[in-house]
Amino acid sequence: MKTAETFSVLFRKYPLVRAASVLFAVVFVLGLISIITYQARKIPQIDSITPSVGSPGDLMVITGQNFGTLRGTSDYVEVGGSRITASGYLEWSDTRIKLLLPSNVQDGLVVVSTKTGKSKPGFFANEAGIPVEVLPDTKTTLPVVTSVSPETASVGQLVVLTGTNFGTIRSRSKIFFMANLPSGSASAEELSFIEAAEEDYDYEYWSDTEIHVRVPNGAASGQVYVQTEKGSSNYAALNVKSAVGTKKYSDKKTYLIHLNADIDNAGSKANTVVSLHVPRPVRNSRQPFADLTECSPEPVFENYQNTVIHQIEFTRTAARKINLAHSFVVEDYSVQTEINPKNVKPFEAKNRVLYTAFTKQDPLILSEDEDYVSMAKSIVKKETNPYLQAKLIYDYMLENFSVLEKLREPGADPKDLLRRKKGDAFDFAVVYTTLLRALKIPALPVGGILVDSDLHSFSHWWSEFYIENFGWVPVDVVLGAGLEYKSFKNLEDPRTFYFGSLDSQHIIFTRGYNEVKPTLSDGHSVRRERSFALQSIWEESSTGTVNYSSLWNEPVIAGIY
Repeated sequence: MKTAETFSVLFRKYPLVRAASVLFAVVFVLGLISIITYQARKIPQIDSITPSVGSPGDLMVITGQNFGTLRGTSDYVEVGGSRITASGYLEWSDTRIKLLLPSNVQDGLVVVSTKTGKSKPGFFANEAGIPVEVLPDTKTTLPVVTSVSPETASVGQLVVLTGTNFGTIRSRSKIFFMANLPSGSASAEELSFIEAAEEDYDYEYWSDTEIHVRVPNGAASGQVYVQTEKGSSNYAALNVKSAVGTKKYSDKKTYLIHLNADIDNAGSKANTVVSLHVPRPVRNSRQPFADLTECSPEPVFENYQNTVIHQIEFTRTAARKINLAHSFVVEDYSVQTEINPKNVKPFEAKNRVLYTAFTKQDPLILSEDEDYVSMAKSIVKKETNPYLQAKLIYDYMLENFSVLEKLREPGADPKDLLRRKKGDAFDFAVVYTTLLRALKIPALPVGGILVDSDLHSFSHWWSEFYIENFGWVPVDVVLGAGLEYKSFKNLEDPRTFYFGSLDSQHIIFTRGYNEVKPTLSDGHSVRRERSFALQSIWEESSTGTVNYSSLWNEPVIAGIY
């Protein structure tokens, strides 16, 4: 109270006190006005923009804060540097703005501006300016077959497919023919068809509008189509028939096969790479499905020249032991042929690649050796019919050679059979094939496994020879000669059956001698002779000193369905 009286006396007595008091009151009022104004001035804030990518005419919704309850004349939204005109706003509230994007909207920043200031920007992208993948027009890129000529053909005969969009080169494109399999036996739709076989040199010419291809072994009357990277063509009709005879597939069996190998590094003097070529079961008319379902460790290539390739690096400091495990699922059919020998003619298309490839000598089939040539000619004498020649060779071997139950040692010469008059399944298959080639009959040895009724498997070899306008004919000389094995079905006359027919207990790993190309330059290669696969390389090691051991196990049948 005394303080107030003292201030009142001073205020009346001294002009300076009165001036200071007035100045303080003015400053106080101005400060109070500034605080109120600052609190009332709230900058707009953008929380979301929907859509962030859009097109002219789209509805844009901006949510946030401090937009104002009503849009004033100085309030606006700017998109990509352009202000939205008054007619573009559908809604404006303190937390949401709706507007229509104009026809000239561009990519850029989105800003809300009011009398209190501008928001921090968001971003909008015009959909028209974003690069997208243009999907091909399948109507113009799918292959189309317009005609097949001739409309009736036999196996091995050249047919011409005309149409469009086949591609200027074949690359990975394929041609599929209806398969000669029992009705309803295929496990998937594509297995009702078989592909023209590269190993039989069926593909001869390919252009964007015309394809020359030979009817593959195992084809039947029905549909044919072209498959390219763009997709599959329409079906075209083809009638397949032969005056030579018939071929029947039946008794399908599905096998689960395990194939393992162990590699043990005992010590390398330098870093070394070991490459392993693991054979795979082949796909053909008898084995329309043969797939690798499991593989450990991860291979470098799942299928290179019909082998799975693993590459393992050994260091000089670390010893390693590695197990390679593979599982295959294989569908296998028995095949029976009925041939009318009167309609079999000597091979006429001797310029065909199949003929030259499977009548010439190779590292396994020494068909130019004079001992084989003279023996073959002495057996067939004046007979010129290739089917009857093959039968004469077959009968001669059964009558003059005996079968060894035990497999001979690796490196043994199959030609010993001519002198010793006895040999194992490998000797019989190689010699039989060689004698046929010496007569210029296309033939090849087949390597694989034979499965008995107890599901035991062991390496086995047999042969196939080719008849023009008919296809491949299987022959198992040693089973015809009486090699003991437990068949699923008892055969009354194995000798007759195994010339031209084969049961579904023969699983093929190689047809012919597979000249595997090396994967390591200047490497050391290892072969496995008299094994279930006839291939030139099984293992390779890079240059340098390496000390390792390998154990290849025989394929094991883990299941049959």
